[in-house]
Amino acid sequence: MVEIQFSRHARRRAALYKIPQSLVVALLKERLLPPGRHEIVEKVEGFRYPLKIVAAVEGDRITVITNYPWKKGRTP
Repeated sequence: MVEIQFSRHARRRAALYKIPQSLVVALLKERLLPPGRHEIVEKVEGFRYPLKIVAAVEGDRITVITNYPWKKGRTP
């Protein structure tokens, strides 16, 4: 089973932008991520901009480094 942890920075960004941690966990669990650093950008209902999630995978642990609305990826 994969353990998902949030860095202090990620927890603060999630609170600032009102991103539920359960949403980030669900987005990460639906992907098969190999070891390394990953940047995920996905349009999520309820948010004006796509969400960007940066995570590091080491063994059975995923650490969410940051998460925020990605305004550079805005869609008209």
